[in-house]
Amino acid sequence: MTQPPASPWRLAPLLLVAALAACSRTQPAPEPVRSVKVVTVGTSAMAASHEFAGEVRPQIESRLGFRVGGKIVQRPVELGQRVRPGQLLAQLDAQDFRLAADAARAQVAAASTQRDLAAADFKRFAALKDQNFISGAELQRREASLQAAQAQLDQAQAQLAAQANQARYASLSADAAGVITGIEAEPGQVVGAGVPVVRIARDGPRDVVFSVPEDRVAAIRPGSAVTVRLWAGGGSTQGQVREVAASADPVTRTYAVKVALPAGSQPPLGSTAYVSPQALAPDSAPVIKLPTSALRQQGQGSAVWVVDRASMTVRSQPVQIATADGNEAVVAAGLEPGMLVVSAGVHVLAPGQKVRIFDERVGTARAPEAPQSGVVQATAVQPVAAR
Repeated sequence: MTQPPASPWRLAPLLLVAALAACSRTQPAPEPVRSVKVVTVGTSAMAASHEFAGEVRPQIESRLGFRVGGKIVQRPVELGQRVRPGQLLAQLDAQDFRLAADAARAQVAAASTQRDLAAADFKRFAALKDQNFISGAELQRREASLQAAQAQLDQAQAQLAAQANQARYASLSADAAGVITGIEAEPGQVVGAGVPVVRIARDGPRDVVFSVPEDRVAAIRPGSAVTVRLWAGGGSTQGQVREVAASADPVTRTYAVKVALPAGSQPPLGSTAYVSPQALAPDSAPVIKLPTSALRQQGQGSAVWVVDRASMTVRSQPVQIATADGNEAVVAAGLEPGMLVVSAGVHVLAPGQKVRIFDERVGTARAPEAPQSGVVQATAVQPVAAR
């Protein structure tokens, strides 16, 4: 039997219930109260200092070269070798100098013969003058000839001595004990007079050389104290500024500073050292410091989350950062001692959000303590919802 069609009046309640169900919305879940790690803002002294990297160098490093030009035939020393005074460093081909010395020696012999002949003539004419066989003028001419011959002999002997020196200059010897720090010419090379062949770092006092920027060099003066710490260990020692460069390096635009080490300190040449000038020590005035994890970017500046103790909500507080002190940021403006600042998880908070301080010692949230001087930290742990 066919069922009669449903009456519209019977379907009306069902349609009304469906419409009401469609219009109703689910209420959003309340935002969770987050546990945060906070620091109590306080003042403390700056701990960082200006430290520069330097290099250990000798106070005296000589570039030695021949006093004459020629071809290098041997160089018996090598880089890093220790040498003693008078040790042979390099040798030129001295054949030409020996030939010149032989020629000068022959000139001395000829001049000596002429001087002896002039002396014999003068003696013979002096005897004739005593017998009045010659005039006085003739004797004076013989005397002048003797003096000229003697002068030629003196000149030849001086030339022989100069040529002998030239031959000796063909050998380059160390004038002091030290270490070979540079080789600038090789055997077979023709060098001129004065061209450096080897560099020698003399034994004795040593310096630490480092560079400072031009905005710091005005504070460093010769004689000021410097703390030197070797990279390879061995503790720190006190040095003294010996020299400050008068002009900046044309490439780095920095000024070289030489620090004299104590007489008993002999670190290896070329070793690395860290230098802390006491003239650049940080100011001892108290400053406000925060961990870098507490900072976040807000527009073109920086900001932190400040916790309101009364309502336990957070608000954004712009701050001005002056500099860094190790792993902490020095705040120039925006905070005052006693404020509670969130130090971790700053990127998941929103203005006015409820927070609570988590105590890692007991694993539960706690209320904020009274402000203290310095920085007090509480561990930030985000509660994990049970599954």
